[in-house]
Amino acid sequence: MDLIVLNDGVYHLVEVTKQMTEHIKLLSEVDCFDLCDILRLELTTYHGSWNTYIMNDGSGHFYGCICR
Repeated sequence: MDLIVLNDGVYHLVEVTKQMTEHIKLLSEVDCFDLCDILRLELTTYHGSWNTYIMNDGSGHFYGCICR
């Protein structure tokens, strides 16, 4: 799974690593799209005036995921 992140006008694919998910505990099996929503909630902050999600680490704007 990769995250789609917009930074300086360029879209980047950021591979999801174990380090990104080490603090997430899943109580049941989830599909890729549910995991994308969970990661969005954990790794971003919603910015209302821009109507977008900003990555907490400052790497850009979160746009979604690619499930492989």
